[in-house]
Amino acid sequence: MNRIAAVSLGIFLSGVGVAHFVLPSYFRTLVPRWLARPALLVAAAGATEIAVGALVLTPRWRAAGGWAAAALITVYLVSHVDALRSARADRARFLERPVGVAARLVVNLFYIWWSIAVAEAST
Repeated sequence: MNRIAAVSLGIFLSGVGVAHFVLPSYFRTLVPRWLARPALLVAAAGATEIAVGALVLTPRWRAAGGWAAAALITVYLVSHVDALRSARADRARFLERPVGVAARLVVNLFYIWWSIAVAEAST
């Protein structure tokens, strides 16, 4: 089961990393407005997710990759908390309403737990 969780996490991270390059306009909407150069941040995050996914997929580096994934996703919480501050119930898109942003935040907490579980199981 530990191997399945780790491989699934590695594939997930790599896939989301690739999605940063395939759908950059979506990921730019997640970057807080007060951060400069959103296109660069999206590309850097995508490349980092691909690299971390590769670490998780490599048994020798799996524990380090799990901890790196947990740290990376923790940094993303800044974006979700910022979005929660500006979310409004009258927005057309669900993910821009308070409940949608809160759901994204909770899902990211699950991703952090998943990453930590992989890291701890790999030590």
